[in-house]
Amino acid sequence: MNIVYNVLVDAEGDNYEVFVMDMDGKNPKNITNLKGVEWTYYADGDKVYYISDKDTLHRYYFLYRMQPDGSEKIKVSNIRLADSWHSSRFKGKELIVRPHSSVDTAFYIIDTSGKVIKKLRPPFPYFSDPLFSPDGSQIVFRAAKAPFKRNEMFRDELYMMNDEGDSLRQLTFYPEGDTTALWHNYKAGPPRWNTRENFISYHSFQEGKYSLFAVSPDGKRHWKLTDLKYSEGWHDWSPDGKYLAVEVFDKGQTQFHIGLMNWDTRDFSILTDTLYRYQQAPVFVKVPGS
Repeated sequence: MNIVYNVLVDAEGDNYEVFVMDMDGKNPKNITNLKGVEWTYYADGDKVYYISDKDTLHRYYFLYRMQPDGSEKIKVSNIRLADSWHSSRFKGKELIVRPHSSVDTAFYIIDTSGKVIKKLRPPFPYFSDPLFSPDGSQIVFRAAKAPFKRNEMFRDELYMMNDEGDSLRQLTFYPEGDTTALWHNYKAGPPRWNTRENFISYHSFQEGKYSLFAVSPDGKRHWKLTDLKYSEGWHDWSPDGKYLAVEVFDKGQTQFHIGLMNWDTRDFSILTDTLYRYQQAPVFVKVPGS
């Protein structure tokens, strides 16, 4: 396995690039090398999916995929996308994405050529970051009952529905007594699924700090997942559930790193150096041929 992640290489130019590195942090490499914003949220096997504003307006995103060495870049869809996580099912044959609000208020299930198979419309003014369950029958996502974060009624939580958009249920419940989060902090961040132990993880700003939390798919169990000294954010699980890759940062957010935890031993190590301040949202990707 390798890890792909996102790096702000030029703050003044708002230039984000996708990097890849070995599991021990060696051989970091820029695999997009484009002006503007390229950002990966998901990999399926040895295919890295990423959004890009290449050949269009600033932060006007479309979906692309490539190999983990940066080769074979292909535009997947002509649908303008929101800045949202996405995922796939049926061995990568179908993806679920969030179109930009100027396009539609829905989740789209598309095939790998970008054809829309199905549109799902959760009953919320805000929803994002859809994730298929391991068998593809369920979708867990972030949603809120207010359209914008600055709205005092905005509280993002995780919800689950089936792939027809039915059987909606709320999974997470932010602690009522916790007033430490500011308007822009995640109450429930983008969900990730640990397939080995069958739980859903997310990061949340609680008790003055970002930490990882977990919820069972039926919503009956809730627990704090990790207890690192760092703040913890966007993360991913290896396909076998044995490793956790997570962005970590200090409270002042002066330096973001990619860290790796062995989930069996809980051994944790920082993989990145300080050449770049922002190194974020790690994703596991299979090395072709392995």
